[in-house]
Amino acid sequence: MPLTKPARRRQIHTRQVHCLGFERDDGLWDIEARMTDTKTRDVDNEYRGGGYVSAGEPFHDMWMRLTLDERLTIHQVEAAIDASPFPACPAIAEAFRQLEGTRIGPGWSRQTKELLGGIKGCTHLNELLIPLATTAVQTLWPGDRDDLIEQASNVMLNSCHGWSQSGEVIRRHIPHLYIPETDASERGH
Repeated sequence: MPLTKPARRRQIHTRQVHCLGFERDDGLWDIEARMTDTKTRDVDNEYRGGGYVSAGEPFHDMWMRLTLDERLTIHQVEAAIDASPFPACPAIAEAFRQLEGTRIGPGWSRQTKELLGGIKGCTHLNELLIPLATTAVQTLWPGDRDDLIEQASNVMLNSCHGWSQSGEVIRRHIPHLYIPETDASERGH
């Protein structure tokens, strides 16, 4: 069901995030994301050519590629900032290599904030990490039931309402991981 009809309005800003997942010939996986911000009007910016960013020209244009294995361990990170409000912004892209060796799974978001939060990173590249992680899980989603059990127990279990350890999906499809609601609430799930 779509959203209800809005009040009369004018579009001012568009943020697009586009994610792709690739299986490589060497057995690894590439997960890529690109984020652009554009406006429908010119925006003053003394650091950009002519002193402003034109309507439709990317205010932000940022890319990231994670190369990972089937266990969601990151082997290589490449980030690029092609458009930004300040000349200093592109220099922080290299900092995202600190994610190499980390593993997407429980606690990964917390770990990325510790490594790259605040002035140690870039707000917008950090924002790309969540859709990159989701795209990685969807790209590597297993095709058979045995792999599904391992994937669920390692990554998805208790990650959202649908994957609740006390929910119907787990009870029905992965019963050995199921914990009835009363037991789960006592354990803090």
